[in-house]
Amino acid sequence: MTDEPILDQPVTGFLDRLASAAPTPGGGSVAALSGALAAGLLVMVCDLTLGNRRYAAVAAEMAHWRALAEQQRIALQELVQADVAAFTGWAAAYRLPRGDAARAAALQRALQRSTEVPLATIRAVAALLPACAPLAGAGNRLAVSDVGAALHLIVAAARSAALSVDINLAALDDDVFRQAVRAETDALLRTVDDVAAAVLPLVAERIAAA
Repeated sequence: MTDEPILDQPVTGFLDRLASAAPTPGGGSVAALSGALAAGLLVMVCDLTLGNRRYAAVAAEMAHWRALAEQQRIALQELVQADVAAFTGWAAAYRLPRGDAARAAALQRALQRSTEVPLATIRAVAALLPACAPLAGAGNRLAVSDVGAALHLIVAAARSAALSVDINLAALDDDVFRQAVRAETDALLRTVDDVAAAVLPLVAERIAAA
């Protein structure tokens, strides 16, 4: 296994490692990468709209959404590696001698961190949602399908990351933390589903009108 950062590897290297018995990258990293891909698509739609005289009236709005999407793209790329680091921390705690008084506490800390990373992924992809309807409705019509693709990736990223949240919460002893994370995750997933249900028909309408 290489110590090279995940996203510094060639795509084929990432996919080969993903399809191996190596424990990382796993579902959490894939969720964050899916979100980063979604953000990249939204940046692309903005760039295809900015500078196009047909869309001069929405240039300021597109610049705003571009900045938001780029910010989240960077954050999500960092979360790909953060998920690997979180698992590494858990594995180190797990290898501590059984019966060691520090082992249980170390595992709980590692599990909490392993919960916080996918939750941050859900937050980051949810932060992309406000851009989706404006880009679907006013962005370059030739790229409206890319808005739809980004939205599907946002849904996939959020729901995939939520599974990582769930599996770690199940082993955590902190009831207050567990309940707070569960409530926030559920609320974010509802928002993701609501936006997808509202925006995907708009994408389909603009595609049909092409």
